[in-house]
Amino acid sequence: QVQLVESGGGLVQAGGSLRLSCTASGIVFGLNGLGWYRQAPGKERELVASITRGYITNYADSVKGRFTISRDNAKTTVYLQMNSLKPEDTAVYYCAADGRFSRVVDGTPTYWGQGTQVTVTV
Repeated sequence: QVQLVESGGGLVQAGGSLRLSCTASGIVFGLNGLGWYRQAPGKERELVASITRGYITNYADSVKGRFTISRDNAKTTVYLQMNSLKPEDTAVYYCAADGRFSRVVDGTPTYWGQGTQVTVTV
C-alpha cells in the first residue's frame, strides 16, 4: 500500500546540479519524517539529509552547504536539491519515510523507495 517513487537522477558534470523528487502514497504524508539516503559502490548506505514533520532539517557533513532537503505536504513530495556536485556524490539515492516507531532521523526508516542513480563525472 505504501509506495515511494523517486525521480530526477541522472548524469551530471562536477559542479553541476540536480534535484531529486520523491512522491509518496499510502501514508498520511504530513505526519511522517522523511529523508534521503545514498549508497556508493563498495560503501555503506548513509543518511544524506532528513526533514521532520516540523520541517527541522539535518545533513551529513559531506553535503552540508551543498544539498537542501524540502517537503511539500500538499503534493506528498520530498525533494533533494543538490548543488556543486562532486564525483564523490555518485551513488544510488533512496527516499525514505518514518514508520510508527522507526524514524529516518534515528537512521531506521520503515519505508523505502527503489532508488535513483546519480552519477557525477569529472
